[in-house]
Amino acid sequence: MKKYSFKILIGALVTLFTFTSCLNDLDQIPKDNDYVLADELFNDPAAYKQVLAKLYAGLAISGQQGPAGLPDITGIDEGFSQYIRQYWLAQEVTTDEAVIGWADGSLPDYHNQSWNSSNEFIAALYNRIMYQITSCNAFLRETTASKLSDRGVTGDLLAEVQLYRNEARFLRALSYAHAIDLYGNIALVTEADEVGYWTPQQSNRTELFNFVESELLAIEGNMTAPKSNEYARADQAAAWTLLAKLYLNAEVYTGTNRYSDCVTYASKVINAGYTLEDTYDNLFLADNHTTTGVIFPVAFDGLRTQSYGGTTFLIHAAVGGSMDPDDFGINGGWGGNRTTSALVNKFNTGIDLTASNNAIGAASNWGIVGSATPNGWGGPDVVLYETSDADVKQCFATLVDGEIKFRPDNTWGNDFGDENGNIAVAAGLYKITVNVVTQAFTIESDPRGIFHTDGQNLEIEEIGTFTDGYAIAKFKNVDQNGLAGGDSTGNFTDTDFPLFRLADVYLMYAEATLRGGGGSESEAIGYINELRDRADNFGKVTSIDLDFILDERARELYWEGHRRTDLVRYGRFSNGDYVWPWKGGVKEGTATSAHLDIFPIPSTDLNANPNLTQNTGY
Repeated sequence: MKKYSFKILIGALVTLFTFTSCLNDLDQIPKDNDYVLADELFNDPAAYKQVLAKLYAGLAISGQQGPAGLPDITGIDEGFSQYIRQYWLAQEVTTDEAVIGWADGSLPDYHNQSWNSSNEFIAALYNRIMYQITSCNAFLRETTASKLSDRGVTGDLLAEVQLYRNEARFLRALSYAHAIDLYGNIALVTEADEVGYWTPQQSNRTELFNFVESELLAIEGNMTAPKSNEYARADQAAAWTLLAKLYLNAEVYTGTNRYSDCVTYASKVINAGYTLEDTYDNLFLADNHTTTGVIFPVAFDGLRTQSYGGTTFLIHAAVGGSMDPDDFGINGGWGGNRTTSALVNKFNTGIDLTASNNAIGAASNWGIVGSATPNGWGGPDVVLYETSDADVKQCFATLVDGEIKFRPDNTWGNDFGDENGNIAVAAGLYKITVNVVTQAFTIESDPRGIFHTDGQNLEIEEIGTFTDGYAIAKFKNVDQNGLAGGDSTGNFTDTDFPLFRLADVYLMYAEATLRGGGGSESEAIGYINELRDRADNFGKVTSIDLDFILDERARELYWEGHRRTDLVRYGRFSNGDYVWPWKGGVKEGTATSAHLDIFPIPSTDLNANPNLTQNTGY
């Protein structure tokens, strides 16, 4: 395979992965010849790695044959049921970073923040998480020391299977961490529990937190070293990153902060030899498996992991209006996902203008004048700064809607603009570069803000109208040379989803340091400036605070599945401390109830297990 060498079992449904919550279907023996029983499967030494591949594939595919048919979970269209698709919807469409124009079932409840325990999308994500946990438990149950001994597994294979077990424990910890964050108090089930019809007891967030922490601490020393495993398989750095994320949110989950532990584990990752990808855009292309700075991706392949979720969903659903599907390596857009003005406006702030301009060089005699500048056409002008090229001047400036020209010495006579005279600009924060001899110039915004604005309105009048709200062009199914992914039909994508990456760890270190975790604030500022240096050197910071970190996480990590968790941690997801367009189903945004900070236990699981108690407020 292009990206990862281990085979994914899509053609055979393995009975140890059957999942129906607490229902007694777990007792049933499948009769279809395509089904493989556990005791038969593990007689083949190669099967251990194949089943491990299936565990990883549980994050990428939605069933046993893909893209539809033989689904892993039922009760919802299989295209909607894929792990990353459902996780993304819950983490992004509920926030200021995304809206979706479709009205399928209860989907509008997400951006309205009006969901309840009968919401089928909340249930699908819950079931997907539980299916993944059940799958990992089954693999661990079938690879105990006694069973391996009975099968005669020894030597190098035994060592390999022990490594696979640690990776399975990591994957289980990952899904439990998602469950803690999204649903709070769920049942804790491991490989030691019985198989068949039974109703597990409910655990609380603290118990679940302690379990996930203990699992990760137990395996971290026995995972492969950072960057030494096969692509898309977890290693020590993946375990450390998950621990850092767990510790950053510990106060939300348990009431006790663990910021010093977050600093410790973020530092482990930072010191593990990873480097940032030089070009931000490359992280989200079809060949992003060749980039640097990704710690743990969910791998997608347009030929081998076909589903209507993952990056197939992210890319197709984000294309519409005047966007050309060919530019995205797909056969057509689905016209669904956009962003709100709240995210767009984050890119108009966030740098220290004085420090950024002083870092360019000495003040020159050239400047910018016009209605878009603070002092208008009368000046004094916005100063341009000397660069290493005597002909080239540069500055960072915040402009408003209007026009500008360049001129020396705050006087007219040698002024110039574009071919039309004055240069029209929209409000925003820009890096402006001009060659005063050739009169060539560029006016650049933060290159991480990859918005499609042609034909799009900044503000959203109607959620269902794709041209309301800027479109996001961040994820594409083309490589760095502009070539489309491997599926010639244009249906399915090769772009991997970067679940963990170094930039997130930098930002976690900075936040935990500011929250009293004991790290170095000067180092944290250095990490932030590394992000900005990589983002085409877009501005410097000399000081940071928690509000800045929250906004910088949006600028760096938008649409990567972090935003809901971030807003909850900052106390800004529900209530009225922070509103955005269409929060609470109101165009201008409105306060919502704090009980929405976690999702409800789905009513289907409550009905199946009388030991479960619903989360408060539902």
